[in-house]
Amino acid sequence: GKGLVNTSPKEFHSVGAAMTSHAKLRKERVGVVDYDTQIKEMRCQLLDQLKVLDLQLEQKTQQLQDMTEYLRRRGEIESEYARSLEKLTERFTLRIKRKEPSTHSVSQVWLALLSQTRQESKDHSGLSESCSNILIQPIMHCLEYTQRLAKKSKDLCTQLQDGLLKVTSELQTARRTYHQYHSEFVCAEGKLREAEKQEEKQKQSAAKKLERLIEKRQVKVQEIQLKCSKVRNEYLLNLSAANSSMNKYYLQDITTLIDCADVGYHLSLGQVMQAYVSRQSWAQQNLNKGLQQLQEAVSGLDQSRDRDTLLQDHYNTFSMPLRFPYQPHEEDQISEVSAECEMRCEIEIRFKQIQTRLKTVTEETEEAGKSMLTAKSSLLEGIGDNDLESSVGFGLSGVGSNENLTVKPSVSQRRANLLEVENVYFTKVKEYLVGSSLVSKLQAKHDLLKVAVEKAEASSGNQPRFSGKSLRIRKNHSSGNLFHNHKLFSGDMLSFIKASGQQIPNIVESCIRFINLYGLHHEGIFRVPGSQMEVNGLRDAFERGEDPLSERRYDLDSVAGVLKLYFRCLENPLFSLDSTSQLLECCQIKDNAERAAHLKAVVSSYPEPVIVVMRYLFAFLHHVSQYSDENMMQPYNLAVCFGPSLVRGQQDDDVVTLQPHINALVKDIILQHESIFPSQSEVQGPMYEKCMTLEQGDCEVITEGEVEVEYTQSKDDFEMGFSADNGPDMSAAPASTKADRPRANSSGCLDYRMIPAGGSLSAAGKITLQIPVGPQFMQRRALSPSHVRKE
Repeated sequence: GKGLVNTSPKEFHSVGAAMTSHAKLRKERVGVVDYDTQIKEMRCQLLDQLKVLDLQLEQKTQQLQDMTEYLRRRGEIESEYARSLEKLTERFTLRIKRKEPSTHSVSQVWLALLSQTRQESKDHSGLSESCSNILIQPIMHCLEYTQRLAKKSKDLCTQLQDGLLKVTSELQTARRTYHQYHSEFVCAEGKLREAEKQEEKQKQSAAKKLERLIEKRQVKVQEIQLKCSKVRNEYLLNLSAANSSMNKYYLQDITTLIDCADVGYHLSLGQVMQAYVSRQSWAQQNLNKGLQQLQEAVSGLDQSRDRDTLLQDHYNTFSMPLRFPYQPHEEDQISEVSAECEMRCEIEIRFKQIQTRLKTVTEETEEAGKSMLTAKSSLLEGIGDNDLESSVGFGLSGVGSNENLTVKPSVSQRRANLLEVENVYFTKVKEYLVGSSLVSKLQAKHDLLKVAVEKAEASSGNQPRFSGKSLRIRKNHSSGNLFHNHKLFSGDMLSFIKASGQQIPNIVESCIRFINLYGLHHEGIFRVPGSQMEVNGLRDAFERGEDPLSERRYDLDSVAGVLKLYFRCLENPLFSLDSTSQLLECCQIKDNAERAAHLKAVVSSYPEPVIVVMRYLFAFLHHVSQYSDENMMQPYNLAVCFGPSLVRGQQDDDVVTLQPHINALVKDIILQHESIFPSQSEVQGPMYEKCMTLEQGDCEVITEGEVEVEYTQSKDDFEMGFSADNGPDMSAAPASTKADRPRANSSGCLDYRMIPAGGSLSAAGKITLQIPVGPQFMQRRALSPSHVRKE
């Protein structure tokens, strides 16, 4: 695709170096492949990979079972050694011929063994005890842990595949969101052009009206263009992360998983065959040639080569698919992460956060990789610690001696220790693979953001970041004019909504908007507690009907804390007490679709105002979880933070026992919120918007050096504040409090007695405030690009 971002994940270990022979793009496929088709093909490929791994396990199991059967039969045919041994050899030779020839080193050892057996059919008569008691035990042990390791490797492979498919799903979602916003941008831009054409045709008549229309549409185009840039950035980041995850999975994870499944397999077989060769060396000197060939085959056991051979034999199954190309929407030509003036600060902050997170995760992953290698060495050492070497000299010192055939009494203890080391090893492998996958995604985003930041710095040079003459900041929408006696905190939310007319309580909407603008990438959001003093201050301000988040910046953890506090202090929890048992019963359903349907049925029984708030909150929480690579807040972590506040049991319920089930319930609702909550057409009400900005009507105009803020009253407020002849009533209201401070374009909350000394009242009912804005003021409060815009 045009403008395709080329990223390559950081290599952590040399385990994937051998993949260069098979991990090649399918060059014969030309043209841009639709995402859905490509992901469907990749799903099929991932299923084939699991089948190949199962086939590989069957092959190894069959080899071990065949070898075990071979040794047991070898011990039983002492009386008719020559004839029976030849028949046995032919039997296994025919089995091999019925299968496809394999170039694996283990298969070569097996062939060499059969060849040598034909030559020794007349010579060995004293191998019965050795074959029956010594060589079979390590093979059975090898079969046991080989099957166990293969199962764990398959489970881990399935988990990694789910993670890869999740990344591709997020990519599709980001692409659809981007296309949606770009469609709106194209539509708005077309309307603007149409208005400009009308202005050219009607230069004299209705010029002012057209001028206002054009200005309005220009602002709309700029607003939608900003949103489009944001979603395009998110799409490009997800695109890069998806390609990086895919590259990491096919080049590193597959080889690591195959290695995990084969740990100890080649070592055990090699030791068994080495012991077999050593015991055979005393039997007859005329078999030295056959034994030498078998020794060469055993020495040729190579786990890495067998892995590469397996991958090459199934090239189409394990080859990496095509990279996801960037697919711009219609005429959009931008194919890079944009750090325009409005987003530069946000991009720089996110870049620094990812940089810090990347450094931490990289160090943790490197440490996990070292621990994995140490655990692997310990596991191999434990697997190799058997009784084979102690019995190598059997037959050389005396045929009748049974001293060296006895098994050590600590075999059971050694196996228990080996199982413990095995669990540690797989834990470290999981940590390494999951961590390195996270690093590859973070590195891809880091590289794109770094390029965007460097380009923004190069284009701006040494100019100050906000050098324009006019800036816009968010207004304070106060709800202090709402007359009701319902408490916000420790009250009933449904009664408050009905009394205040706020479909989404102002505290919920304001906190979510604040976190959306500044905190989606904040590490530990909702988990790290904020300042209790600041949380209490925010609570009191919201209780008075103010919106403190519009006045200045607060600590993100404090804002998150006051949002959790609001839901925790509600008189009735968001999910009613009488429905808790029904909700928890739904969690017992295994099928996701069926569970979501039952949850939707329970939720549908709630009052519509509560459903609107639920829908808004859980859409926001799901959005936060999509940035878990950066903020470390997966759906379960969010469920742990919000579960006790949203869902409560009866007073006689065991809270400790019930809490894990509540956490699982909230996690499921976060993940399946779109399926559980009704759509906009089913239940009218505000919908959470992922890409939030400060709307035109939510901003105050700030001019460098001085700021002109216009306060416009509604018709009713104007009539109340002014008499027909005497102008504003200066004594109608008591002394103003902090909650009565005027806010730009906020009707019903303006007190005309609060006109500042430097302001004036116009005849049109507007107050003009002259507010000095100099460097000393700007340094005191840094404005985010979402609060500050160049005009």
